[in-house]
Amino acid sequence: MNSKTDTSRVDRSSALEPSPGTGASSGASGKQAALGTKSRRARSAGPGDRVTRLLRAVNLWLGGAIVLVVVFCAIFAPWLAPHDPLEQDLLHMLSPPAWLPDGDMSHLLGTDSLGRDVLSRLLYGSRIAMIVAVVAALGAGVFGSTLAIVAGYFGGRVDRAITYLVDLWMSFPPVVLSLVLMVSFGVGIGNVILAIVLVDWTRFCRVVRAEVLVVRQRDYILAAQLLNFSHIRIMLREILPAALPLIITLLSLEMGVAITVEALLSFIGLSVPANVTAWGVMIADARINMHESLTGLLFPVLAIVITVLGCNLLGDGLRVVFDPRMRSRRE
Repeated sequence: MNSKTDTSRVDRSSALEPSPGTGASSGASGKQAALGTKSRRARSAGPGDRVTRLLRAVNLWLGGAIVLVVVFCAIFAPWLAPHDPLEQDLLHMLSPPAWLPDGDMSHLLGTDSLGRDVLSRLLYGSRIAMIVAVVAALGAGVFGSTLAIVAGYFGGRVDRAITYLVDLWMSFPPVVLSLVLMVSFGVGIGNVILAIVLVDWTRFCRVVRAEVLVVRQRDYILAAQLLNFSHIRIMLREILPAALPLIITLLSLEMGVAITVEALLSFIGLSVPANVTAWGVMIADARINMHESLTGLLFPVLAIVITVLGCNLLGDGLRVVFDPRMRSRRE
């Protein structure tokens, strides 16, 4: 009786336990299923996904196209402009654009209160805007990012001293500080660039320093320090490439800020001399006769808005391209 009971128990337990062959076959089937899923994903990553990625990069393409068009107009303004920007035609003062009634095809965008061609002044004004944008952004970026990398890497007293300097400098309102600097320096495009650099370097220093503090704690930085690399080599070869996507984004944003500040300073007569064409000068001249002709005020405002928008879109697109974390999120 007991032997029969033991035999039945053994049979039931053996039936419940999976055999080695069954486990191996289930594991193999799982691997095959995973491989099948990967292969299906690889097959699905066709032209449709490529088009999707291109559409996701619309900020890069649109912003780059706007900036390139403005740069092209700035470089080739003497050949693209139909008239001299300072030439006055008193017989065609406040002419409307060519597509409106009483418009003249010789002045496609009309004329201002002194008969000067609006299109020619817009083209020549883009030269001042782009020179200030590029040079001022690079100057503020180099100066602010250098101090940020030094403060974030060394820390301690160096970090506290630079942070205190940034806080002290940012306690002054930017617009008021720009006006004070321009009154001290005098009128001139070089002085405008210097004033923008001295005002906006804190923007780079504060933001880039926060990124450097995070990068400094990574393993490859600690490994470079253990290998006794010099501080200059670590900052230039290890920390700077990690912070470069953020710096590029800030550079493009600063270009838009520099264009806006230059237009503001030229609007109040503290940027360029009276015989130099700038978008802010055009706005200042057109506001006097804005009730008679609004187009002279509208076109330089649109030029500033579109150019600043292009700089912002370009910076956002470049950050997605250069930063692998942002690129993985988009994908």
